[in-house]
Amino acid sequence: MLRKFMIAAASVAVMAPSATAFAQGTADQAKAMLMKAVAAVKADEPKAITMFNNGEGGFLEGDLYVFCINLSTGKLVALGNPNAKQLLGRDERTLKDSTGKAFGEEIFDAMQKPEGQITEVRGYMFPKPGANKTPVSKVSLVTKASNDLGCGVGYYPK
Repeated sequence: MLRKFMIAAASVAVMAPSATAFAQGTADQAKAMLMKAVAAVKADEPKAITMFNNGEGGFLEGDLYVFCINLSTGKLVALGNPNAKQLLGRDERTLKDSTGKAFGEEIFDAMQKPEGQITEVRGYMFPKPGANKTPVSKVSLVTKASNDLGCGVGYYPK
C-alpha cells in the first residue's frame, strides 16, 4: 500500500507543472526583486544586464522579471520577459499599451526621480511571460538604479 502511494505521489509530482513557471508574483516580491536588481547593477552593470536579459540569477521568477532603460537615450537595454524581447533597443517613451495608454513615458519619467525612490506605475496592459501573450493589467515598481540606468519589476495583480 505504501509503495503504491509513493509511486502515485511521484507520478503526480512529475506531471505537475513547475510552481515557478506559472507563479503569480506579488508587490512585495516585485519590490524585493527590484532591490536585488539595483544591487546587481551597482556591483557589475554589464553582467547584471546580461543576467536580466537571460532571466538568470533569480531575475525571472514566475511572472516577475527585470527591465532596464538607458536614461540618456530612453532605450530598453534589459527585458526579462520572453514575450517582449522585440522591444529591446526601442525607446521606452514611445511605448503604448493595447488601449493606447502611454505607459512607457510614465515609466521613463518615474525613473528620473532620485536614486532609491521607488515609484509605482499602474493601470496598463502588458503580456505576462509564458505561453499566453494576451496583454493583462500590470503594475510596475521602478527606480533609478545608477546615473544612467533605470530599472523596474512589474507584477500582475489579480
